[in-house]
Amino acid sequence: MTEQTRIARPVPRRGRDRNLVDVRPDWPGGPLPALVRANVPDVDLAGWLAGHRDEVDELARRAGAVLFRGFAVAGAADFRTVLAALSDDVLSYGERSSPRSEVTEGVYTSTEHPADQPIVLHNEQSYTVNWPLRIIFHCEVEPAAGGRTPLADSRRVLARLRPETVAEFERRGVLYRRNYLPGISLSWQTAFQTERRADVEAYCARALIDVEWVGEGQLRTRQVRPAIRRHPVTGERTWFNHALFFHVTSLPPEVSAGLRAALPEEDLPYQTAYGDGTPISDEVLAELRAAYAAETRSFDWRRGDVLLVENMLAAHARDPFTPPRRILTGMSDPVAAPELTSSVAAGTEADR
Repeated sequence: MTEQTRIARPVPRRGRDRNLVDVRPDWPGGPLPALVRANVPDVDLAGWLAGHRDEVDELARRAGAVLFRGFAVAGAADFRTVLAALSDDVLSYGERSSPRSEVTEGVYTSTEHPADQPIVLHNEQSYTVNWPLRIIFHCEVEPAAGGRTPLADSRRVLARLRPETVAEFERRGVLYRRNYLPGISLSWQTAFQTERRADVEAYCARALIDVEWVGEGQLRTRQVRPAIRRHPVTGERTWFNHALFFHVTSLPPEVSAGLRAALPEEDLPYQTAYGDGTPISDEVLAELRAAYAAETRSFDWRRGDVLLVENMLAAHARDPFTPPRRILTGMSDPVAAPELTSSVAAGTEADR
């Protein structure tokens, strides 16, 4: 597709044809996100996608994200139909790290994080061994103010990092430490959607997560993951991790200081380090923040918008907002980590 491609079916209007949809890969002044805009009211997005899915897939992988605007998407039911048009494999939300409510099958509130606090750029569930290739958002209610969903191209973030920084993360990976603390963070029951410790232990064994029960109600986990992945379709290397997002210094300063004053390091709800346990230096954390900031792009939500994010190619965030704001989300196209596949194969071989 060219820089000002139009892919549409003509419809009669006042005696002449008019394109139903415009595609603008360079909106709003850059490649992220590309814009697909309906030019007439009441265009069915799911129906349009049925005839243009290959083109949308190509556009999304090139740009990293696509914003669909002006289509007739009125709420959760319409949005669920759009999810099905975009993917044959819509996912449920497991190994949770933020509070969400399921609205209908495969559709969730985007997050119930406090409105006055930002959410740092991240790639959805990059700390797991099964993550969604795509995360899709729908604006049901526009924010009164603020509430943007900033985006950053993860390929370009990687390119901005110093070679020595990249080499250290490639050599060591990222260690994620989590404590599921009642009243402070998500409970393990919410995160793993079960009331049974045995279910958690079985899940963690499959997902290459170390488990430790602390006292009566606290679960502590550790997992090491790569910092850089390759997209399974394009083959591109991308900065795909939660190294900055889960680091305690990424919380608002007063929250971070309060947690560190109240809890020992090993009990923090979230903390990251290099895969061998070595702390990530302040200098490197600042470098990561600068790379994300340089690549951040954002737009104002409009009611009915649908945003398709290629999760391995673009990170997303959330700005603080003034209510009301209701953004729905769904995830699709699961990817299994190579280390999970290797682990399963090794276990199978050992059983023979």
